[in-house]
Amino acid sequence: MFQSLLDFLSNGLTQAGWATKLVFLLVVTQLTIFTVTLFYHRSATHRGVDFHPVLVHFFRFWGWLTTGMVVKEWVAIHRKHHAKVETEEDPHSPQIFGIKKVFWDGVSLYRDASENKEDMEKYGKGTPNDWLERKFYGGHPYWGPTLMLFIDLALFGAIGVAMWAVQMIWIPFWAAGFVNGIGHWWGYRNFESADTATNISPWGFWIGGEELHNNHHAFPSSAKFALRKWEFDIGWAAICAFRAVGMAKVLRVAPTLNLRPNVSLPDSETLKGLLTHRFHAMTDYYRNVILATLRDEVGHAGDTVKSVPRRLRRAMADGGKWLDTEGRERMQAVMARRPTLATVCDFRARLNSVMEERGTENALKNLQAWIHEAEQSGIRSLQEFAQRLKGYSAAGAA
Repeated sequence: MFQSLLDFLSNGLTQAGWATKLVFLLVVTQLTIFTVTLFYHRSATHRGVDFHPVLVHFFRFWGWLTTGMVVKEWVAIHRKHHAKVETEEDPHSPQIFGIKKVFWDGVSLYRDASENKEDMEKYGKGTPNDWLERKFYGGHPYWGPTLMLFIDLALFGAIGVAMWAVQMIWIPFWAAGFVNGIGHWWGYRNFESADTATNISPWGFWIGGEELHNNHHAFPSSAKFALRKWEFDIGWAAICAFRAVGMAKVLRVAPTLNLRPNVSLPDSETLKGLLTHRFHAMTDYYRNVILATLRDEVGHAGDTVKSVPRRLRRAMADGGKWLDTEGRERMQAVMARRPTLATVCDFRARLNSVMEERGTENALKNLQAWIHEAEQSGIRSLQEFAQRLKGYSAAGAA
């Protein structure tokens, strides 16, 4: 009997070997990732996809069991992040709190944000509010992780405590720390969105597709995060599988850019297309106008584009929005020596102002004036961009 007790404490009811334990840990942590990205994020927060009630209840139960997070709180905090991104009201911006704080202590930022009850009510509307949520999942959020601890102990013995600890830090590390931190600090950008969001990797499979964070910020309500041919979003693959068996209904995906040929004068469809694809337009402008002009000007001076620090080149995409005072002064010095570059950067700022206008009639009038001036500028890359911009249309979906 004593030996049986030792065997139970060592390996639990399963008497599983290390390989089995690792497979179990991989499966349960990935189930938690899918619960967060599919249900909490894409469905409950952004309404990009609806799931069958059976799946919804599973996701709610699994999230409660393995994270103790309350759906309403998670949704409210993330919605506020989008609404107040990179400002002092953003719950977890590395630009405000610093990358070290967000990466290593993102869970405390989440906890602090969840204590703002006014925000929870304002941004948490439309989340589950049935008896089960009020009295059980939301009423006793820490019962779930406690139950998970006993399950791990029963299945695997003493090592189950360590396995449980890994489960408990999985979301705080990968979501609160890695995505919220690194996803606004390092990586590549498909779209010049109005924040610092990046794609950490083009192949989003380890954390459910959340690696494609810049794509998500460009089109928050899209159920699909992969927006380039070479990108992969495992969360979208799961949604497609559920849709194939009638367990998911896709509500929104990112629209595709439709270009109309032979448009002589920008019209309301042009404006609508520009506003829908504003980040796409600003990305094209940066790559095909600003960088092209920079290459030409430094080339004429017998230098290469690398003579301008990469950080300053990147800052030209948004007018130096995220530079400090010294950085802005250095960028202005670069432009002062290159008048054509200064001109196209000024055109970028003016185009951005057009997109910020609220009145459709006035915005269209200013857009037409902007395109006319661009076509008369004598700057080839700017003229080509203006010609392409006239054909913008919001039709089409990915």
